[in-house]
Amino acid sequence: MKKSILIIAILCTGILAAQSKYQKGMQKAFAHWEKNEMVKASQLFERISKAETENWLPAYYTAYVEVLSAFGIKEESKLNAKLNRAQEFLDLAKSNSENNPEIIAAQALLNTAYIAFDGQKYGMTLSGKNAQLYAKALAIAPKNPRVILANAEWNMGAAKFFGKSTKPYCDQIKKAIELSKEEKIDIEFYPKFQLKRAEEVLQKCQG
Repeated sequence: MKKSILIIAILCTGILAAQSKYQKGMQKAFAHWEKNEMVKASQLFERISKAETENWLPAYYTAYVEVLSAFGIKEESKLNAKLNRAQEFLDLAKSNSENNPEIIAAQALLNTAYIAFDGQKYGMTLSGKNAQLYAKALAIAPKNPRVILANAEWNMGAAKFFGKSTKPYCDQIKKAIELSKEEKIDIEFYPKFQLKRAEEVLQKCQG
Protein backbone atom coordinates (compact mmCIF):
# COMPACT_ATOMS: atom_id res chain seq x y z
CA MET A 1 0.00 0.00 0.00
CA LYS A 2 2.76 2.39 0.97
CA LYS A 3 4.62 1.54 -2.25
CA SER A 4 1.47 2.28 -4.28
CA ILE A 5 1.03 5.65 -2.59
CA LEU A 6 4.71 6.45 -3.16
CA ILE A 7 4.48 5.55 -6.86
CA ILE A 8 1.34 7.69 -7.28
CA ALA A 9 3.02 10.58 -5.46
CA ILE A 10 6.09 10.33 -7.73
CA LEU A 11 3.91 10.21 -10.85
CA CYS A 12 1.85 13.20 -9.71
CA THR A 13 5.02 15.15 -8.92
CA GLY A 14 6.33 14.38 -12.39
CA ILE A 15 3.10 15.53 -14.03
CA LEU A 16 3.05 18.74 -12.03
CA ALA A 17 6.70 19.43 -12.89
CA ALA A 18 5.99 18.87 -16.59
CA GLN A 19 3.00 21.20 -16.47
CA SER A 20 5.03 23.81 -14.65
CA LYS A 21 7.82 23.59 -17.24
CA TYR A 22 5.32 24.04 -20.08
CA GLN A 23 3.61 26.95 -18.36
CA LYS A 24 6.89 28.69 -17.56
CA GLY A 25 8.11 28.19 -21.12
CA MET A 26 4.94 29.58 -22.67
CA GLN A 27 4.90 32.55 -20.31
CA LYS A 28 8.53 33.32 -21.15
CA ALA A 29 7.80 33.08 -24.89
CA PHE A 30 4.86 35.49 -24.55
CA ALA A 31 7.12 37.86 -22.56
CA HIS A 32 9.59 37.90 -25.48
CA TRP A 33 6.68 38.58 -27.84
CA GLU A 34 5.46 41.52 -25.74
CA LYS A 35 8.99 42.99 -25.85
CA ASN A 36 8.93 42.57 -29.65
CA GLU A 37 11.72 39.98 -29.40
CA MET A 38 10.14 37.99 -32.19
CA VAL A 39 13.09 35.70 -32.96
CA LYS A 40 13.45 34.67 -29.31
CA ALA A 41 9.68 34.15 -29.01
CA SER A 42 9.53 32.02 -32.15
CA GLN A 43 12.52 29.90 -31.13
CA LEU A 44 11.12 29.26 -27.66
CA PHE A 45 7.66 28.37 -28.99
CA GLU A 46 9.42 25.97 -31.37
CA ARG A 47 11.33 24.28 -28.54
CA ILE A 48 8.10 23.89 -26.58
CA SER A 49 6.33 22.42 -29.62
CA LYS A 50 9.01 19.72 -29.85
CA ALA A 51 8.38 18.77 -26.23
CA GLU A 52 4.59 19.10 -26.45
CA THR A 53 4.15 16.97 -29.55
CA GLU A 54 0.37 16.57 -29.24
CA ASN A 55 -0.36 20.20 -28.31
CA TRP A 56 -1.28 22.47 -31.24
CA LEU A 57 -0.74 25.75 -29.40
CA PRO A 58 3.11 26.01 -29.35
CA ALA A 59 3.36 25.20 -33.07
CA TYR A 60 0.53 27.63 -33.80
CA TYR A 61 2.31 30.44 -31.95
CA THR A 62 5.63 29.63 -33.64
CA ALA A 63 3.89 30.10 -36.98
CA TYR A 64 1.91 33.14 -35.89
CA VAL A 65 4.99 35.04 -34.68
CA GLU A 66 6.78 34.26 -37.95
CA VAL A 67 3.82 35.50 -39.99
CA LEU A 68 3.53 38.74 -38.03
CA SER A 69 7.23 39.47 -38.41
CA ALA A 70 7.02 38.82 -42.17
CA PHE A 71 5.00 41.98 -42.80
CA GLY A 72 7.31 44.77 -43.92
CA ILE A 73 10.11 42.53 -45.21
CA LYS A 74 11.53 43.92 -48.47
CA GLU A 75 13.53 40.94 -49.76
CA GLU A 76 11.57 38.05 -51.26
CA SER A 77 14.15 35.44 -50.24
CA LYS A 78 13.82 36.49 -46.58
CA LEU A 79 10.03 36.57 -46.87
CA ASN A 80 9.96 33.06 -48.33
CA ALA A 81 12.28 31.71 -45.64
CA LYS A 82 10.14 33.17 -42.87
CA LEU A 83 6.78 32.14 -44.34
CA ASN A 84 8.01 28.67 -45.28
CA ARG A 85 8.99 28.21 -41.64
CA ALA A 86 5.59 29.53 -40.58
CA GLN A 87 3.83 27.12 -42.96
CA GLU A 88 5.81 24.19 -41.55
CA PHE A 89 4.56 24.94 -38.04
CA LEU A 90 1.01 25.70 -39.16
CA ASP A 91 0.95 22.27 -40.79
CA LEU A 92 2.22 20.78 -37.53
CA ALA A 93 -0.51 22.58 -35.60
CA LYS A 94 -3.12 21.33 -38.10
CA SER A 95 -1.92 17.75 -37.60
CA ASN A 96 -2.82 18.06 -33.91
CA SER A 97 -6.08 19.99 -34.37
CA GLU A 98 -8.05 19.55 -37.59
CA ASN A 99 -10.63 22.12 -38.67
CA ASN A 100 -9.44 24.56 -36.01
CA PRO A 101 -10.76 28.07 -36.82
CA GLU A 102 -7.74 29.72 -35.15
CA ILE A 103 -5.33 27.81 -37.38
CA ILE A 104 -7.45 28.43 -40.48
CA ALA A 105 -7.44 32.18 -39.80
CA ALA A 106 -3.67 32.08 -39.25
CA GLN A 107 -3.31 30.42 -42.67
CA ALA A 108 -5.25 33.28 -44.22
CA LEU A 109 -2.97 35.77 -42.45
CA LEU A 110 0.07 33.96 -43.85
CA ASN A 111 -1.41 34.31 -47.34
CA THR A 112 -2.04 37.99 -46.64
CA ALA A 113 1.66 38.48 -45.85
CA TYR A 114 2.48 37.25 -49.36
CA ILE A 115 -0.17 39.51 -50.89
CA ALA A 116 1.06 42.52 -48.89
CA PHE A 117 4.57 41.88 -50.23
CA ASP A 118 3.52 41.68 -53.89
CA GLY A 119 -0.16 41.98 -54.71
CA GLN A 120 0.43 41.59 -58.44
CA LYS A 121 2.27 38.30 -58.01
CA TYR A 122 0.28 36.70 -55.20
CA GLY A 123 -3.08 38.47 -55.16
CA MET A 124 -4.75 36.55 -57.96
CA THR A 125 -4.05 33.10 -56.53
CA LEU A 126 -4.28 33.77 -52.79
CA SER A 127 -7.21 36.20 -52.54
CA GLY A 128 -9.70 33.53 -53.55
CA LYS A 129 -8.10 31.06 -51.14
CA ASN A 130 -8.45 33.56 -48.31
CA ALA A 131 -12.14 34.06 -49.02
CA GLN A 132 -12.57 30.28 -48.81
CA LEU A 133 -10.52 30.01 -45.61
CA TYR A 134 -12.50 32.70 -43.79
CA ALA A 135 -15.78 31.18 -45.00
CA LYS A 136 -14.67 27.80 -43.64
CA ALA A 137 -13.54 29.24 -40.29
CA LEU A 138 -16.81 31.15 -39.88
CA ALA A 139 -18.84 28.06 -40.75
CA ILE A 140 -17.03 26.15 -38.00
CA ALA A 141 -17.12 28.95 -35.43
CA PRO A 142 -19.60 31.70 -36.43
CA LYS A 143 -19.26 33.41 -33.04
CA ASN A 144 -15.47 33.36 -32.82
CA PRO A 145 -14.55 37.05 -32.36
CA ARG A 146 -10.98 36.63 -33.65
CA VAL A 147 -12.17 35.05 -36.90
CA ILE A 148 -14.89 37.68 -37.38
CA LEU A 149 -12.38 40.50 -36.83
CA ALA A 150 -9.76 38.92 -39.11
CA ASN A 151 -12.35 38.43 -41.84
CA ALA A 152 -13.51 42.04 -41.49
CA GLU A 153 -9.92 43.30 -41.73
CA TRP A 154 -9.34 41.19 -44.83
CA ASN A 155 -12.48 42.55 -46.47
CA MET A 156 -11.51 46.10 -45.51
CA GLY A 157 -8.11 45.65 -47.14
CA ALA A 158 -9.75 44.37 -50.32
CA ALA A 159 -12.22 47.27 -50.30
CA LYS A 160 -9.39 49.82 -49.96
CA PHE A 161 -7.47 48.16 -52.79
CA PHE A 162 -10.45 48.52 -55.12
CA GLY A 163 -11.25 52.03 -53.89
CA LYS A 164 -14.49 51.03 -52.14
CA SER A 165 -15.89 52.06 -48.78
CA THR A 166 -14.87 50.05 -45.72
CA LYS A 167 -17.96 51.09 -43.74
CA PRO A 168 -19.96 47.94 -44.60
CA TYR A 169 -17.56 46.02 -42.34
CA CYS A 170 -17.93 48.26 -39.28
CA ASP A 171 -20.81 46.17 -37.94
CA GLN A 172 -18.70 43.02 -38.17
CA ILE A 173 -16.00 44.60 -36.03
CA LYS A 174 -18.57 45.79 -33.50
CA LYS A 175 -20.00 42.28 -33.43
CA ALA A 176 -16.54 40.81 -32.78
CA ILE A 177 -16.00 43.23 -29.88
CA GLU A 178 -19.35 42.34 -28.32
CA LEU A 179 -18.80 38.60 -28.74
CA SER A 180 -15.35 38.89 -27.16
CA LYS A 181 -16.97 40.19 -23.98
CA GLU A 182 -19.18 37.09 -23.79
CA GLU A 183 -16.51 34.57 -24.74
CA LYS A 184 -15.39 32.08 -22.12
CA ILE A 185 -12.04 30.39 -22.69
CA ASP A 186 -11.03 27.51 -20.44
CA ILE A 187 -7.94 26.34 -22.35
CA GLU A 188 -4.68 27.74 -21.01
CA PHE A 189 -2.78 29.92 -23.51
CA TYR A 190 -5.65 29.80 -26.02
CA PRO A 191 -5.53 32.80 -28.43
CA LYS A 192 -7.11 35.87 -26.88
CA PHE A 193 -9.11 38.63 -28.50
CA GLN A 194 -7.08 41.81 -28.93
CA LEU A 195 -9.63 44.44 -27.89
CA LYS A 196 -7.28 47.41 -28.37
CA ARG A 197 -6.49 46.34 -31.93
CA ALA A 198 -10.18 45.80 -32.69
CA GLU A 199 -10.98 49.31 -31.49
CA GLU A 200 -8.19 50.73 -33.69
CA VAL A 201 -9.54 48.83 -36.71
CA LEU A 202 -13.04 50.10 -35.94
CA GLN A 203 -11.79 53.70 -35.94
CA LYS A 204 -10.20 53.16 -39.35
CA CYS A 205 -13.43 51.63 -40.58
CA GLN A 206 -15.48 54.60 -39.48
CA GLY A 207 -12.89 57.12 -40.61
